[in-house]
Amino acid sequence: MTTDPLEGPHVRQLLGAYVLDALSDGEARPVARHLQSCDGCAADYLEVAEAVSLLGLLGAKDLLE
Repeated sequence: MTTDPLEGPHVRQLLGAYVLDALSDGEARPVARHLQSCDGCAADYLEVAEAVSLLGLLGAKDLLE
């Protein structure tokens, strides 16, 4: 089993940073390529992206409740 975070299931570890555009170009390109060929990781990407967009709707008051 590979330990390279840009291959196989390990790309999931980078999805949060990828969605937030916090990866370098050198890290983001392989993730983008992997997402084009892996339905499982692409589905996980959509879930992470949705969660991030929902968090953006919360205000300070929402977080205090």
